[in-house]
Amino acid sequence: MLSLFLAASFSFMRTDASLAYSCASQIVRECTPRDAGTARAEIAANKILDMAASAGADVRKDSFIAPTPRGNRRFNNVYAEFEYSPTSSWVVVVSHFDTKAGTPSPGANDGASTTGLLVGLANALSDRPVKGINVMLVWTDGEECLYSYGERDGLQGSKRASEILSSKKRDVKAVLCADMLGDRDLNIIIPANGTHSLAERVVECAKKAGLSSMVSKSNLFVKDDHQPFLDASFPAVDLIDFSYGPENSWWHTKEDTIDKVSVESLYKAGVLIACFISSFEKQ
Repeated sequence: MLSLFLAASFSFMRTDASLAYSCASQIVRECTPRDAGTARAEIAANKILDMAASAGADVRKDSFIAPTPRGNRRFNNVYAEFEYSPTSSWVVVVSHFDTKAGTPSPGANDGASTTGLLVGLANALSDRPVKGINVMLVWTDGEECLYSYGERDGLQGSKRASEILSSKKRDVKAVLCADMLGDRDLNIIIPANGTHSLAERVVECAKKAGLSSMVSKSNLFVKDDHQPFLDASFPAVDLIDFSYGPENSWWHTKEDTIDKVSVESLYKAGVLIACFISSFEKQ
């Protein structure tokens, strides 16, 4: 039985997890492939826009051109904002939706699972608003690199989002990146390249939610969508399951299919993230 923050107004429910799984399944079924910066990825972005709006979120799409090793490409991020007040601080939750170019991967866990999870969070935030903190959800395009991560390759959507946050001078208390969290055999790590205080906060949230057995800090450095926010001096942390299949062997392969994603894992990941968001609430 998962324990909850009883004092907090915001929670993630099993109905939210079921919605998350349904949306992930739809993304895989209707939007594969959705390689970064392609027309197929834009179809996926439009689908996410509709899903999040149906969940009650105030959403918008940000289309932008960015250089890549294969020339300029058009990318598309999707944003949903849940504003408590203009003067309140922000918590940002980020997930990518694109698939890896040059692979046969449907990206069910790597991309679609947390895309659906953010839709579930949008539904939860619409139904059970957070007190005293603003929340932004960002679905990013272009997380996957074409060749190897660098200035013009990979993390395009999160670079764009961090630039926008910087230009608006938002008071951001935390950026949380969610990646590959639908794995039936869920084991979440917190990579070493992140803000220490936020990593400790996640560990404490896992303890309070009864999820300590599946959440741990790691010595690994992981290139993920939290990195551009760190580079822009925002506090950021990454939650990722990097043990997907034997020795992570299903990652970026045709084995990354929706049958390996579970509602239960999405529920546990959603509860953890909801606890994290709630920890910033002002009672």
